[in-house]
Amino acid sequence: MLILAFETSAKAASVALLEDGRLLGESYQNTGLTHSQTLLVMAEDLLKQCGKTVGDITAVAVAEGPGSFTGVRIGVAAAKGFAWGGELPCYGVSTLEAMAESLGIYQGYVCPCMDARRSQVYNSLFYVNQGNIQRLREDRAIALADLAGELKELTEPVFLVGDGSALAFRTLSVQIPKLVLPPEHRMHQRAAGVAILAAKKIAAGEPGDGNALTPNYLRLSQAERERMEKLKMEK
Repeated sequence: MLILAFETSAKAASVALLEDGRLLGESYQNTGLTHSQTLLVMAEDLLKQCGKTVGDITAVAVAEGPGSFTGVRIGVAAAKGFAWGGELPCYGVSTLEAMAESLGIYQGYVCPCMDARRSQVYNSLFYVNQGNIQRLREDRAIALADLAGELKELTEPVFLVGDGSALAFRTLSVQIPKLVLPPEHRMHQRAAGVAILAAKKIAAGEPGDGNALTPNYLRLSQAERERMEKLKMEK
């Protein structure tokens, strides 16, 4: 089983190859170039470097959100197009859960935070016990003040990950000293975590229906919110 995974939910983009549970390679780029410019080139180069071809791939995976509306759209479109062309199963996974998976801690809480603007973060919460991950909160958009109330009750270290983790640490660390900010190379979304979660779905017998895969934005975009407000005012 060779899984090609895409991660484009924030500023950084990455592509990974996972073969029978072993990470063959991962390409990561955080240069500010648009994902539409870099993603497929990264995938092509990674396949070549790992001695694989498009025909070797048996499944495709992608971070389906939450995250940047444009970024998630690009990643999902690329994964679905790739899967459709090769008639391959296509798996969408939670951006937040993939971050918790790829952090790789052995014990403690993982708190993914992605900047959702308007004093909110896209967030979930996971507990890692002897390396086994348990989801404690569903993916959501939450105010940092409300998140602080939840994290205060926890007794073990809380590892922050995601592009909103530095913001959360600056805002909450004084009142919640158990917060841990990982180093830069462990902080951001990675395609390796996406691939690992997809492998778990495959092992559980999930079919990977690319036609049913849609981005999970959690909330409406700013343009859609403004449109709805305008419609309300016109009524």
